[in-house]
Amino acid sequence: MAPQQRPARSRRRLACVAVVVAASAALASGTGFAAGTGVGRVADPPAPAPTATAQATPAPTATAQATPAPAAPAQHTPAFGAYLDYSARGVDRIAELSRWLDGADLRVGHTYLPGDRWSNIEGAPNFLEAWADWRRERDDRMFVLNVPMQERNEEGVSDTEVRQLLREGAAGAFDRHYRRLAERLVELKVPDTVIVLGWEMNGITYTHRCGPDPEAWKKYWNRIVTTMRAVPGQKFLFDFTPTRGRDAVPWTECYPGDDTVDIIGMDAYDQPRGMSFDEQVKEPYGLQAHVDFAKAHGKPISYPEWGLFRNGDNPEYMRRMLAWMDEHKPLYNTLTDYCPHGVWQCRANPESAEIYRSVLSGRTDVPQPTPEPTPEPTPGEPTAPPVTPPNCSPLELGDWVEYWLGGKLCLRFDWFSRNR
Repeated sequence: MAPQQRPARSRRRLACVAVVVAASAALASGTGFAAGTGVGRVADPPAPAPTATAQATPAPTATAQATPAPAAPAQHTPAFGAYLDYSARGVDRIAELSRWLDGADLRVGHTYLPGDRWSNIEGAPNFLEAWADWRRERDDRMFVLNVPMQERNEEGVSDTEVRQLLREGAAGAFDRHYRRLAERLVELKVPDTVIVLGWEMNGITYTHRCGPDPEAWKKYWNRIVTTMRAVPGQKFLFDFTPTRGRDAVPWTECYPGDDTVDIIGMDAYDQPRGMSFDEQVKEPYGLQAHVDFAKAHGKPISYPEWGLFRNGDNPEYMRRMLAWMDEHKPLYNTLTDYCPHGVWQCRANPESAEIYRSVLSGRTDVPQPTPEPTPEPTPGEPTAPPVTPPNCSPLELGDWVEYWLGGKLCLRFDWFSRNR
């Protein structure tokens, strides 16, 4: 889905589990993360406790019992925002939307590079400055930038030409444009920009679509990411974002691999006409498939674009989508806020606007740890299997707990020798 108000239509659950084992044992734990944006009020899982580091404590007596840490639930509300305009006006409107939401903390700024010509894809002068200034005002803000993979990105280029362009890109013909973009973002002191590269590649709209040659598309994506990561000072996160559902080609066929993807996103609008939210969840390559795929690949999820569409002012969709994100905790989400998708800049959706405002009004964000960019793999380097520390017995805590911890906890029996 391409926002109509962009140039040429170019459009973190840290499961914090604290366990303290006193007496005759020390607890060594491993943590995992799933990132996200909690924005609903339905079917919440148990609230996690804040992160704590277990300390090894000598046993005062031989019969002392392990004492669990006191429950200290804390609500983590990750980054959210809205696409408000591609230009500097979009920056100004972030504060205005926050006022409409009674001071809610919008930590995400989202815009799109024009996809009409290469000079704009490189980050045209005077286009990114306002966004960079906004990002640098606070360390906990997130700048999300959609980046096309081809010029003439919405000019109806034929499959034959797209196929040829993808192969040229895979061979390195366009590397210089992405090197320059990376250099420009570093120069502007926004080296941690989230790059939504080649979004909605499973559709038919864009010249950067995947369907004409998925293998060439994946090689081209990998080439771009490798080129941008080679620029000194960069800390980019690369977001692979198809549109919800199968569309022209299954988006899983376009996935370029875990080494060059940091986030697995999805653009999820209320369409097609007549499809219920439950159907959007269950359809092939739908919302549940997205969550499952990201979990299988160890990646956080995101929703760079979402909003109303074919079913008009649909408060049920708005309520359910907010609850879905509250449950599944994406790293960030940005509502597409213009007609027909939005709720603040679009007066055609008053019932959905009331739901959105009632859920998010006054929300103050508790920042979540940002995932580290995926490191470049070292050729020929073997992958080491998980290592269990010596004198340590794994604890069986159940699949749910181990999922959020990112692995098993281990109870050590060598505290006496280590604390004499």
